[in-house]
Amino acid sequence: MTKRPVIGIISNRYLLHENYPAHAGGIMNSEAVASVAGCMPLLVPTDPRFVSVDELLDTCDGFLLTGGRPNVHPEEYGEAATEAHGAFDRARDAITLPLVRACIERGQPILGICRGFQEVNVALGGSLHPEIRDLPGRDNHRMPPDGTLEEKFALRHVVKFTPGGVFHRLMGAEEVMTNTLHGQGVVRPGHRIAIDGHAPDGTPEALYVEGAKGFALAVQWHPEYNAANDPVSRPLFTSFGEATRAWAAGRGQPALRSA
Repeated sequence: MTKRPVIGIISNRYLLHENYPAHAGGIMNSEAVASVAGCMPLLVPTDPRFVSVDELLDTCDGFLLTGGRPNVHPEEYGEAATEAHGAFDRARDAITLPLVRACIERGQPILGICRGFQEVNVALGGSLHPEIRDLPGRDNHRMPPDGTLEEKFALRHVVKFTPGGVFHRLMGAEEVMTNTLHGQGVVRPGHRIAIDGHAPDGTPEALYVEGAKGFALAVQWHPEYNAANDPVSRPLFTSFGEATRAWAAGRGQPALRSA
């Protein structure tokens, strides 16, 4: 069997049974990495007490920046925390934000999902709004509180990409249907952050890093759900896997630029 490239899956901290701390990641993330990207998933304990960014860069070929309930702390983009900002995970911030910057500098592939989308933006100097449904004209993008897993991850709105842009070329379509399970959203794009897709209410939904040396894409929705069968998720993870194999083989990827 050919050795698969390793994709580090960023974990989240949970408290199991009310008193047992654990680092964990959704099985659907591992399934998307293994079955669609064709790489080996490796769960990363996101805490600088246990791992360093340099160690992760040497161990993994690419990184999946997953979603998670805790939000990026607003101090990371120069704002004070409020109740609206929700829960935080400063240990994850301490790993992922410098990791994003290092990967972009090296050309090492990253794919951001939901919180990961927001992390890429904040890592490059952007800012977030704590609750986009409170903004005038915006919709509620949060996960439905009730229902089955299928109902929570159901396709709920269109995302329209920049004509001729990175995501349009990747997907082969200017508009796609996605799920939506987030409360926060991008306000100010960071340095070199190109917003390449929007929801109908104007909420940023897809981005890439302009001029990045390698694969550096992120989406606000959750493509890991049903990734093998969804026509939007599959090309995203397939191209991520191809970029990771190229990195592992010592080949560079062309810089990401708009049309």
